[in-house]
Amino acid sequence: MKKILSIIVVAAVMALMATSCKETPKESVPAVESITESSVDPVAALCMEESSRNPIEILEKLMSQPECPMHGPTHHVLVGAALLTAYNNCLPDSAKLDLEEALAEMRERGEQVPGGACGYMGACGASISTGIFLSIVTRNTPFSTDTWRLCNLMTARALEQVALNGGPRCCKRDSYLSILTAIDFVKENLGVEMEKPEITCSRSQINEQCIGKKCPFAPKP
Repeated sequence: MKKILSIIVVAAVMALMATSCKETPKESVPAVESITESSVDPVAALCMEESSRNPIEILEKLMSQPECPMHGPTHHVLVGAALLTAYNNCLPDSAKLDLEEALAEMRERGEQVPGGACGYMGACGASISTGIFLSIVTRNTPFSTDTWRLCNLMTARALEQVALNGGPRCCKRDSYLSILTAIDFVKENLGVEMEKPEITCSRSQINEQCIGKKCPFAPKP
């Protein structure tokens, strides 16, 4: 009798679960929260179609995607991805990167830099992203010599510019500063000249931590 009752109870529970699953609306599935979390990488997809030599222009396209938040660790991938793409577009065909592979590596490494690293670790993730970018294009490893120096110096210079322009956080401002620093650094050390535009911020009204006129990218009066 106990065995029969157990079978009946299990059958009833399974029937209830099946009914519950059928009644669950599609809207209950959580939306993708970040541009870097999709199984089909939208960052790589956009970058692979891009021909611009201007990493800021590429960054703007990436940040304008509806999935990209105002702040957050997404930028730790986007900065390096924009630089990789523009850098590769500046190279002759004989020296081109395997961009798809490079972008996948950028995503893997960039996503290891946690959100809030600027405040909790004293190292802005957007600036670290420039070091990741340079380590990928120079094939740097922990055992390298000259490129080891360059990659650490790249991150240090980007961090310096972020620090000199003060807090609190603004992932857009820090991304701009890091990329502009990388453009100059790559030209100086690798001889590759990416395009370097003037930047005027268009997102200050949606940033609760905006520093206003203190920002180097604040709209001119």
